[in-house]
Order: sequence, then structure tokens, then C-alpha cells
Amino acid sequence: MTHPPVPLGTFPTPLEPAPRLAAALGLGPEDLWVKRDDLTGLGGGGNKIRKLEWTVGAALAEGADTLVTTGAPQSNHARLTAAAGARLGLDVVLVLRGTRGASRSGNLALDGLLGARLAWAGDVDQAGLDTAAAEVCARLRSDGARPALIPFGGSSALGAKGYVRCGTELREQLPDLRTAVVALGSGGTMAGLVAALGGGSVLGVDVGALADPAAAVAEFAAPLTAEEITPDTLRIRRDQVGAGYAALTAPVREALRLAARTEGLVLDPVYTGRALAGLHAAVRDGSVRPGERTVFLHTGGLPGLFGHADAIAFAEEEAEAFDA
Repeated sequence: MTHPPVPLGTFPTPLEPAPRLAAALGLGPEDLWVKRDDLTGLGGGGNKIRKLEWTVGAALAEGADTLVTTGAPQSNHARLTAAAGARLGLDVVLVLRGTRGASRSGNLALDGLLGARLAWAGDVDQAGLDTAAAEVCARLRSDGARPALIPFGGSSALGAKGYVRCGTELREQLPDLRTAVVALGSGGTMAGLVAALGGGSVLGVDVGALADPAAAVAEFAAPLTAEEITPDTLRIRRDQVGAGYAALTAPVREALRLAARTEGLVLDPVYTGRALAGLHAAVRDGSVRPGERTVFLHTGGLPGLFGHADAIAFAEEEAEAFDA
């Protein structure tokens, strides 16, 4: 049974031209537009709000009083789950990889401010994280609570419906859109866009969150569209992962610099920074061409910048001294 979404965000989000960034990437001045899903409102904004409208809506319909979800210490999804809980008067428990004190600031600071409780799962893989979350839910039920487990990254066929709506917004805002470029993490954002826009119109840039992101996108998108979606029909770049999910690569450093200095756009080092680096690479190899309308999906994540020591060090070093 499909439950209605619960309103959490501010939509439609703006679509803004980015002529100076377009020129820096090698595109024409009217080719590049930025979909500002960093401006979705709640809890600092970001793409996860669109998914949470659906997944939390289902949790409320089933009588939940507590939201439980999983993620890395600087998870944007965890932060926005905490914000959704605060908005709706629900308790929130975040089950995170790692140990207390190993990571500070950024999203973790907001998790605490928003009132979430944290359960540290240690050095575990995704299966271990899922097990830890199941144990937290069992403990909550034994204490009389009614927990709902929100999927990793908010990504599922249900959560992806939020990005079907985003794809519809994009078609209305830019009817001649050729390619929407998006960071590919847990898969739900790209899946919804693929369902709305078609597999050939979405370019996902893998950030290294999953071993097989194409399979996840295909699984989530398939129930939402009549188009046949398989992993090999998707447009995915896997050349921006570098040394891993948390690593700050040279192309990402350049992407952060370009977006900030051409358009005043601040990106994060894990998701949007990699997505822009992937777009830059796609322009260089001709898979995104001048003369075609391209949308860069800004999925938010600014707090993650302040929780990434290497990115902060890089940004501070970029400040040039003024010698009077």
C-alpha cells in the first residue's frame, strides 16, 4: 500500500543559469543550469528531503513514533532524518559507522543540535550496519517504542518517488534539457530522475558509497517507469571515486574551486564536488557537448564540508595573503 508523502520541503527549487561556470568547463554560456536542491529548506537543505517526504510519510501512516536510520558519521541523510523528526515530533536514533569522538563538527554537530540520539556501530560494512540498526529497533520495541527503519540514504523505490517529482520540475523548467548530472551515492536520487527523464538523460557520477551503484539505481527505478531499466542502460561515470568515498581528490579540489569562484556556489567534497568533477571530465571526453542544455543537480551537503579535515585545510590554504 502506498501512503501519501508528508510535506517537509520547499518546492519547486530554483533552476539557475551558470554561464561563468559553463565557460570554465568548456560549455557555451547558455548550456549549463544548476538545480538548487540545496535550497529545499528543512535542516540545512539537500536532496534527502524529497526522499524523506515519502519514507517518513509511510512511517507515520504505520504509527511510528521513532525514526531509525543508518549512515557514515557525516551523513547528510542522517542529519535530515533528525530534522524531519524534530519537525514532526518524532524521536530519532542514528546508527552510524565508527566510534564516538573519531569524527567531529559538520553534520554531527547538527545531529546533536536537532536532538537525535547516536548509536555507534564500530568499524562495520553495510551488512554490519544493517544488523546494528535491527538491534536498535528491537531494543526500542522492547522499551515500548514504535520504530520505523528508514533505508540507508533514504534510498528505495518509495524514496525515489521524491526524485520523480524533481524530474517533472526539471522538464517544466527546462523543456529542452539533454542531460541532468547528479552525484550517485545510495542510488535513490538518480533512480527517480531516470524514471522521470529517461535513462539516456541522466548522468550519475559514482562517489564510492556502494560496491554496485548501477544495480541499486536499476532496482529502485524499475517499479517507477514503463521504460526497461537495467544496469547496462544507465549512464554512470566511475572515474571520480579515487582512493575512496572520504578521499579528497585533485579533480574534486578543482571542482570546489571552480564552482565557488565562478558562481559563488559552495560544493561538498564527497558528493557535489565529485559530481562537478565528473561533469568536467564528461565535457572533456565529449559525452556532454557544447550546445546541449545540461543541468547540474546541486544536492546540498554543505555541513559535510566542515566535517572533512582535508577539504577544510585545502579551502583555508586557498586564501591568498594581501600584502599592503
